[in-house]
Amino acid sequence: MSSSPWHHQRSASVADDIDFDIKGQELQFLEIELDPGESAVAEAGSFVWKDASVQMTTVFGDGSGDQGGGFMGKLLGAGKRLVTGESLFTTVFTHTGQGKARVAFASPTPGSILPLNLGQLGGQLICQKDSFLAAARGVSIGIHFQKRLMTGLFGGEGFIMQKLEGDGWVFVQMGGTLVERELAPGEELHVDTGCLAAYTPGVDFDLVMAGGVKSMLFGGEGLFFARLRGPGKVWIQSLPFSRLAGRMMQAAQGQGSNQGEGSLLGGLGDLIGGNR
Repeated sequence: MSSSPWHHQRSASVADDIDFDIKGQELQFLEIELDPGESAVAEAGSFVWKDASVQMTTVFGDGSGDQGGGFMGKLLGAGKRLVTGESLFTTVFTHTGQGKARVAFASPTPGSILPLNLGQLGGQLICQKDSFLAAARGVSIGIHFQKRLMTGLFGGEGFIMQKLEGDGWVFVQMGGTLVERELAPGEELHVDTGCLAAYTPGVDFDLVMAGGVKSMLFGGEGLFFARLRGPGKVWIQSLPFSRLAGRMMQAAQGQGSNQGEGSLLGGLGDLIGGNR
C-alpha cells in the first residue's frame, strides 16, 4: 500500500489484523486492506468505495456479537449503541475473494482520523460518543458512564461516552487538529469538555468549575472543564463538531458573521458583503 504517516505491522490478535492507510490532510479518508475472510466494521454513512469482492452486510449491534453470545450478545451491542445516540445497526465489510481487497471510509466532518491498536492500550479506550468511525471485526462498542456526582449533574453530553474494547485496530474521528498528551502519574490537565476526544482508562476524569462567577457569566466559555489526571494518554481535538455547528448556526441567523470579525457596520456590513 502507499506510504502513510500511519503504518501497521501485523501481530497476533483476536480481532481481524487488518492493514490500513489514512489519506488526506484536513478532509481525511481511511482505506482498509483486507485479506480473504477478514472483515471491517463501520459506522453507517461512512462508506466511500470498495473492491467488488468485498461484501456488505448490515448487522444488528456492533458486529462483535458474532464472536459469541448469540442473539443476546447482539441485542446488548445494539442497546449500547442506541444509548450513545448511534444507529442500532452497523455495516460489516468482508473480503470473500482471493488476494487483497480494499474498502474506504470517510469522516463526516473536517478533522483527523486516528488509528489506535487497543491491544497496545490495555484493551480499552474511552472517547466522545460520536467518535467511532470503523474497526477490525471483533471490537466492541459500549457505553462509559461517568460516575462522579459533578460529572453526572453537569456533564451534559459528556456524561455518556463511548467505550471501545478489544485487541484490534479501531479508527476514531476527531474534529480539527489532533494533539496527543502522555500524562505521568499525578500529572493534571484541564481541557474544554467538547475538546476532550479520548483517553485511556487509567486516566482519572472529573469536571471542575471554570473560574468564578464573572468567568461563568461573561467569559464566553463553558461553566466546567474536564480535569484529567494521569497516568495515561489523552487525545485533544481543536474543533469539536458541536462548536463548529454552533458557529454555523450563528452565522445562518445573522448573529455572528461580521460582528466577530472586526466589522464596525454590523448588520449593514452583512448587506454590503453579500452575506444576507
